[in-house]
Amino acid sequence: MKNLLLLSHCIFPTQDIIQTANFYEKKMGFKAVHYLNSNEPHICLYRDTTEIILTKSNGQKVIPNRKLYGYGYDAYFITKNQKELQEEFVNSNVKIVRSLDHTDYNNKEFVVEDIDGRWIAFGIKLD
Repeated sequence: MKNLLLLSHCIFPTQDIIQTANFYEKKMGFKAVHYLNSNEPHICLYRDTTEIILTKSNGQKVIPNRKLYGYGYDAYFITKNQKELQEEFVNSNVKIVRSLDHTDYNNKEFVVEDIDGRWIAFGIKLD
């Protein structure tokens, strides 16, 4: 029997775990579940079948991948309803940094910036 990878979760360290959780809840439609009294305090953010785990950065500033390495997103969520989702985020005043487009690597995607400056893409590979 082949070992299969089933799911993946993003882990985002953040300077202000409550502020970041509130952004994802109020602006991006995630539900936050707080585990701040555990040995490793964190908040889980859930939307549909996805999850983001927020951890404390011990005061260190969040540096997005594009600033560290010159390009790249900090997370990529696969979805089929990009147009409607982009409209939802626009209506919630989420910063759209790249509008819905067909990329040169054959994806249909758009990109938002979160409260910590991370770029998060929402897209899917086109056939």
